[in-house]
Amino acid sequence: MKEEILKIKQKKKAVILAHNYQRLEVQEIADFIGDSFELARKAREVDAEIIVFCGVIFMAEMAKILNPDKKVLIPRIDARCPMADMVTVKDVSELKKKYPDAIVVSYVNTNADVKAISDICCTSANALKVVNSLDSEKIIFLPDENLANYVSRFVKNEIIPFKGFCYVHKRFQYDEVKKAKDAHPDALLIVHPECDPDIIALADEVASTSGMIKIAKNSNNKKFLIGTEEGLIHRMRKEIPDKEFYSAGTSKMCHNMKKIRIEDVYESLLNEKEEVIIDREIMDRAKKPLERMLEVV
Repeated sequence: MKEEILKIKQKKKAVILAHNYQRLEVQEIADFIGDSFELARKAREVDAEIIVFCGVIFMAEMAKILNPDKKVLIPRIDARCPMADMVTVKDVSELKKKYPDAIVVSYVNTNADVKAISDICCTSANALKVVNSLDSEKIIFLPDENLANYVSRFVKNEIIPFKGFCYVHKRFQYDEVKKAKDAHPDALLIVHPECDPDIIALADEVASTSGMIKIAKNSNNKKFLIGTEEGLIHRMRKEIPDKEFYSAGTSKMCHNMKKIRIEDVYESLLNEKEEVIIDREIMDRAKKPLERMLEVV
């Protein structure tokens, strides 16, 4: 099947982008693997007629917004992000009425219609840089409350969080992370900023998934506890085989990310489904906050 995917991909001038949380079999056939920020950059740069996005729907939407004239496919249209679905246009409109002087920063983990009424987007990798680039005393930050509160530690702006969350990172519990640290006292604990504050307080490093890989590659440590979805640990073990990686507690899986199988990628490429379709006006409006994010160095 991998060979068939390669043949079809070359014939159709397609490129496969995959998130770090995808199944290992999907990561292995991808042209590029990364976190939301890396994939946003790559989506804007790729020279291809078709983009097959292996992730959840907001990521495929992002690729379409940045490439409105290219065909963007997602192998499973039902692969959605529960956190992105927590915030609606109505929610944002109400917050803007309540805080008319605030700038709206939308995590990329939002749907296209929410991005369209936002001022700028961010990812967990660049959230702090994005907020620091803004000349506003008040920032509405959505939808992840934990990321908002983490960013608020390092900025002077008043951060107004939306009460959304990632169900995967919420599943990391203090007792199990502490137990993992006790079992591996020589390991460096790296956790995602979507984790709860008590988990972040235990961590040696807090980073996005791409940041976790960089830390592991550059660190003198040989052992690491990783506080994020298990798919990243598979990638780290493959790319950094001379070091040890363990979940910070029981392994946590994003069932939405894992919906895409290699068979789905094959079907998607062969039959060019499921195509991501977004209203043109929404695309045009959503493109501005995404491009503003990508301009922040």
